[in-house]
Amino acid sequence: MTAAAEVVRLESTLDTSHVRARQPPLSLEAVGVSKRFGGLAALDSVDFKLTPGSFHALLGENGAGKSTLVKCIMGFYQADEGKLLVGGQPITVKSPKEAQRHGIGMVYQHFTLVENMSVAENLVLSRADVPRIIDWKKEKRELEEFMDEMPFRISPERLVRKLAAGEKQKLEILKQLYVGSRIVILDEPTSVLTPQEADEVLGMLREMAYQGRVSVAMITHKFREVVAYSDEVTVLRRGKLAGTGKTRDLTPEAMAEMMVGAEVPRASLERRELEGAAKFFELDKLSANDDLGLKVLEEVSLSVAAGEIVGIAGVSGNGQDELVEVLAGQRPTSSGSVRVDGKDYTPTRAQMRQRRVRLLPEAPLKNACVGNMSVAENIGFRCYDEPPNTSLGWLVRGSALRSRARAAIQEYGIKAPGPDAPIAGLSGGNVQRAVLARELTGEVNVLIAANPCFGLDFAAVSEIRTRIMAARNSGSAVLLVSSDLEEIFALSDRILVMSEGRIVYESKASEANMADIGRHMGGAHH
Repeated sequence: MTAAAEVVRLESTLDTSHVRARQPPLSLEAVGVSKRFGGLAALDSVDFKLTPGSFHALLGENGAGKSTLVKCIMGFYQADEGKLLVGGQPITVKSPKEAQRHGIGMVYQHFTLVENMSVAENLVLSRADVPRIIDWKKEKRELEEFMDEMPFRISPERLVRKLAAGEKQKLEILKQLYVGSRIVILDEPTSVLTPQEADEVLGMLREMAYQGRVSVAMITHKFREVVAYSDEVTVLRRGKLAGTGKTRDLTPEAMAEMMVGAEVPRASLERRELEGAAKFFELDKLSANDDLGLKVLEEVSLSVAAGEIVGIAGVSGNGQDELVEVLAGQRPTSSGSVRVDGKDYTPTRAQMRQRRVRLLPEAPLKNACVGNMSVAENIGFRCYDEPPNTSLGWLVRGSALRSRARAAIQEYGIKAPGPDAPIAGLSGGNVQRAVLARELTGEVNVLIAANPCFGLDFAAVSEIRTRIMAARNSGSAVLLVSSDLEEIFALSDRILVMSEGRIVYESKASEANMADIGRHMGGAHH
């Protein structure tokens, strides 16, 4: 037996969870990494260095190459050029399992847990060396010892589906430490957490890095988290390294400039005060069921005045999606009513047009567009059957729709090959700009916006927030449903919190406290 084979044999017989968890953290280096997909250079000679025991933030707009770099490190992709080093030694990684053998683990944006299994079962089954017959008595004893070494514990007996989102995220991190990861990569780890849960999870990881247990690299869009928790920052732009440095030496403005270039787009969020604005959009004790017939909205009442933005905050999965579906006419109500300007309102296409109610749904390509239809046709959905877009009362005039689309492309800065291009070929930000052009053209009495900037890059976010604020300032009543608290605070005049299908908290935005909002998002109202 060769020496290498003997090491592999010994490793496979070790209880790796405990031995590796106590080993020192490792450095990780990507040197000159390039990756092409056909004619597109997703990564162009990128360098990245994670020092042992540090907490490193990886920033960049959508399409900057962050995910591609991480996928090359984890073995999902093979780099075309460049090399990877762990602990100063060159490595080849052809799969996530190989990455795990080198001590590299990843916590993904969406949970990878088996909901109907216990914490213990999830942990044991995550190992590379699961025995054919599992001695659960022995495993649970060792799991208790493992938990005793960790800065937090989750009972091994608990079912995963009964854990809160923050506990599930902690379990994902525990899983990496249990299998012996000494380098942990996090992909947008706080997107499903309340601010308190996010602070707890990131604070715990930073503490573990400082204790010399692990090295952490985090992909994030949130400058607050970067400033609060990271030691170092690397910024990618269009597949190239745009900058790197110590977090303490960089301002959010400097990081934003690295991400998008010298012209940092700024949202124009100046508020015009409208005198004596009446309640324009009202929900009264609105209730609805989910697809299984279980109550998902419970007597939701709220009002939005003309020239006001009311933001609904909440951890995703607490009825916000269903509320938007009800207001879009995609889900029936079981009781309650909606009023626009004091009159009962039903969200049909005819009433939406007549009462000037407009909608910006989440994931617009899926919920607000027909992908294989043209930009012009998608922009024309609200008005294709009205003059001057019709002739003889029924024939759609393509030339009129194209002319309207060309004007929208110009005004909203939509990057598209032309009005006849299929909308599915546009980037996310440009699809959202096209939907904005459709929904905000003409007079708008009520605008319902659901996660309008989700997944969009820095420039698109600034522009879309500016457009929403402009609608408010021109007298629209805006209901903003968003899981991004920073967006809620940036845009809203009043903030409501939704939890378990009910409105549980209300505050003026100027008096709102992030900690109070977060507590109610997490269920503190019980």
